[in-house]
Amino acid sequence: MRFLRGALKGALAAKAIQIVRREAAKPENQRKARELLARARRGRRR
Repeated sequence: MRFLRGALKGALAAKAIQIVRREAAKPENQRKARELLARARRGRRR
């Protein structure tokens, strides 16, 4: 049972990584990430 549970967790993690990579490759999401990072940097400087 542990082997099955471990395999299932591994498969879910691999799928999540695949989805994150696909979403991160989209230009609109890259723009949003840059804006968020710039906002965070401005907030830290104050």
